[in-house]
Amino acid sequence: MIARTPEEFREAGLDVRINTRAAGADLRQRTVSLSDGTTLPYDFLVLATGSIPRLPDIPGIEREGVFTLKNYTDALRIKAYLQNRPCRKAAIVGAGFIAMEMAESFQSRGLETTVVYRGSLPARRWDREFGKLLLQELNRQSVTFLAEQEPVAIEEGVNNRLRLITNQEELDVDLVLFSLGVRPNVQLAADMGVKLGNSGAIKVNFSQATDSEGVYAAGDCSEVFHRICKRYTNMPLGDLANKQGRVVGRNIGGDAASFPGVVGAQSFKLFNLEVAATGIDEQEATSCGYHPVSTVIWGKAIPGMMPAAKQVGIKLVADSTTGKLLGAQALGEMGAVSRINVLSCALWGGMDLDDLSHLDLAYAPPFSSAWDVIHIAAQNLRKKL
Repeated sequence: MIARTPEEFREAGLDVRINTRAAGADLRQRTVSLSDGTTLPYDFLVLATGSIPRLPDIPGIEREGVFTLKNYTDALRIKAYLQNRPCRKAAIVGAGFIAMEMAESFQSRGLETTVVYRGSLPARRWDREFGKLLLQELNRQSVTFLAEQEPVAIEEGVNNRLRLITNQEELDVDLVLFSLGVRPNVQLAADMGVKLGNSGAIKVNFSQATDSEGVYAAGDCSEVFHRICKRYTNMPLGDLANKQGRVVGRNIGGDAASFPGVVGAQSFKLFNLEVAATGIDEQEATSCGYHPVSTVIWGKAIPGMMPAAKQVGIKLVADSTTGKLLGAQALGEMGAVSRINVLSCALWGGMDLDDLSHLDLAYAPPFSSAWDVIHIAAQNLRKKL
């Protein structure tokens, strides 16, 4: 989880100051004020302040045993808490992919795990058909899913360390993890007068430059261009932050570079299931001016004659006017992520359903069928246009 230690950075000639906060910056003087009272001059300033976990405004949120999981330090705190205190029960508030991964982690450690979610199915980005299968997997692995419930308060527990009170019931647990998403950490940028975008993140161009001279932004705090919607949005993902940071570094170093945007690929694992998606769904497509049509099909990740053959589900979303691919989702015990990677490339290249229907994919029975589920899904959806 740690790419380099402060000592390794210093050996490379980089002055790293940990446990130090940037208290403010003066764009005219080109200086940054630090929490230890010192001031640093700059020629270029990079804002990489990341994001902040969303938390409900409820009593008891600061109690010991209540956590978020945003960074490495959070993970160490959770691990230390589990090691130093007897814990039998955990509650996770939220049902996104981080919540799903942590449900597996807690359950695998022997904790009786409950997921509390205001919606009806986990992972709301994914189609309801896939959401129902995620719920089945949680139930199969003895994870309790409490739908359409929201936290109201956290109190001291009776039989356990904590009591999580929702709008419907009370849960005695030893640990509560809030996994409700994040928001861009832009307070420093706003105080400096750096312009924010419509998403609430820092507005940047394709070079990651802000509207303030000499100031760049990268990562969760900044916007990113969505190649399907043709507009800037905020997409807090680690791989994107890494790429944006490299673009900033090249530009500051005098090697002009641009970040071409994203199509929105992401994935997670839930016990035995691979879950992945890319592009946009029907609701997002409508808001972007498209006329979406979609299909969900099920097939074998590899031919059924092979002993390890497993089912994989594919959902495709396309524009009914042009046949252009807009998004895709996949779920299964094998082959879901690899299909989404192919479909992300298709989105990046602007392919339509006709292109997908005969896409040249490597074929051999141990890996796929002659007609892959991608081909079949594209042909199925093409009939609906």
